[in-house]
Amino acid sequence: MHIRDWPSDERPREKLLSRGPTILSDAELLAIFIGSGSRGMDAVQTARQLLGQHGPLRALLECPPAALAQLPGLGPARACSLAAALELGQRVLAAELARGVLVSDPDAAGRHFAQRLRHQPREVFAVLFLDTRHRALAFEELFSGTIDGAEVHPREVVRRALAHNAAALIVGHNHPSGNPEPSAADRAVTQRLRQALELVDIRLLDHLIIGDGAPVSLAARGWV
Repeated sequence: MHIRDWPSDERPREKLLSRGPTILSDAELLAIFIGSGSRGMDAVQTARQLLGQHGPLRALLECPPAALAQLPGLGPARACSLAAALELGQRVLAAELARGVLVSDPDAAGRHFAQRLRHQPREVFAVLFLDTRHRALAFEELFSGTIDGAEVHPREVVRRALAHNAAALIVGHNHPSGNPEPSAADRAVTQRLRQALELVDIRLLDHLIIGDGAPVSLAARGWV
């Protein structure tokens, strides 16, 4: 059965228009980009096959555009559309930071860190510097390491915070394994950072761990 023959409330485009994009599965979102299927499959079946063979979604979208173009069901035009959509998302976040967006919502900070760090193949530690009203001043990736960890130097974090005249900051790093559960080392470095920043009257608001799914907030767990 072709997608146009599905009940209207089950078609990906109609679902998106009536209920919003968050209700769609990874395969349904990907199917909207694909547009049509291949080899007797509709777009959703083709998307499921792509995710099954080259997924999950994060791994698929981290492929370079040239590699995406070689996958069955995509090709150069669709691969370019996917790469362009990802870059648009990156630029929207960059524009928000440039405007000094107010980071009062923990979810907003989580989106910033996830967009910047989730695709990294190695662990990267980054800092979002904020002013007294918690408006974004700058975002910097300060430390990177192996797939298992990055060494964090609180002195360097303090130095960069003072250079930006920051009053507060949010730190975050990715877990390339995809498991965002904080480790004992994550909790320990959080306490070291908080203590170092307190000496210069700068608040550490949160430490976010980025993996698959939603970011994990150490502040929400009472560990900051």
